[in-house]
Amino acid sequence: MAIAMNRAIKRSNCFHKSGGKNPCHMSSYPYMIAFGITQILFSQIPDFDQIWWLSIVAAIMSFTYSSIGLGLGVAKVAANGTIGGSFSGISIGTVTQTQKIWRSFQALGDIAFAYSFSIILIEIQDTVKSPPSEAKTMKKATLISIAVTTLFYMLCGCMGYAAFGDLSPGNLLTGFGFYNPYWLLDIANAAIVIHLVGAYQVYCQPLFAFIEKYASEKWPENKLITKDVKIPVPFCEPYDLNLFRLAWRSGFVILTTVISMLLPFFNDVVGILGAFGFWPLTVYFPIEMYIAQKKIEKWSTRWICLQMLSIACLIISVAAAAGSIAGVVLDLKVYRPFKTSY
Repeated sequence: MAIAMNRAIKRSNCFHKSGGKNPCHMSSYPYMIAFGITQILFSQIPDFDQIWWLSIVAAIMSFTYSSIGLGLGVAKVAANGTIGGSFSGISIGTVTQTQKIWRSFQALGDIAFAYSFSIILIEIQDTVKSPPSEAKTMKKATLISIAVTTLFYMLCGCMGYAAFGDLSPGNLLTGFGFYNPYWLLDIANAAIVIHLVGAYQVYCQPLFAFIEKYASEKWPENKLITKDVKIPVPFCEPYDLNLFRLAWRSGFVILTTVISMLLPFFNDVVGILGAFGFWPLTVYFPIEMYIAQKKIEKWSTRWICLQMLSIACLIISVAAAAGSIAGVVLDLKVYRPFKTSY
């Protein structure tokens, strides 16, 4: 997604200079490579608690681009003088009935991906000061964050659809539903790039730490894994360079960058990731842990309700995965590796 934002900034300026006459098609791959190089550098930050400042910057950027997108949507609706779209969604004719079903399922995956933060909750909780207790602080933070996130997402989605109706782009900012003011779009897209640089690290740092902890416990005598080399840094404390960390994290970033270059289908891939990660990590395991912690009796009313919730979310995840995979299959019919431009 960050690649799309980099490209979107350049395309926005191109559209502005040509007065909308030039389609401004361009390749995404140079921006993907640049993003990968940036992530290799940030990935060398040793611990999760050392990226707190990056997380704050990312959160500010998230509010920035969401507010801009929402404001442009409201302005577009006001300029149109009418609300586009319908309560039943995109019209049959614009897409077929089958396409509408698959897209609806894919949208469920996209929504699920937006709420897949449970995998980093424990990591965040480990960095929270007490008192009050970490659990109490996280419960309050989670409630507030979900409420605010849902409000912004619902407003942006609804106002975007109200502004463009059946012609709504997959992404309001990069899909060029809006062309002007181009400078404001540039600010929004730049904010998304910065946000995603931080988001990548927030999600990957726990994985980095898990692999490195496992390796150090598995091979405690291996100096390549356990030994740090102090590198002098002007005006700062020396940096502890670990060769295993450098090689493993760099390799991971390179691999994910290459996969992104091979499969540049943003909405479909996000839907797949959301579908496969949502039920087991956000629903099933938390519910089972809650049942075990509270010692909820099997076949009791509460136990049955929790299991029904889990099964319902599983069905949603399966449907989302099916819709997203169908989207990727359709994309692959016209896609040629490393020859995609927009």
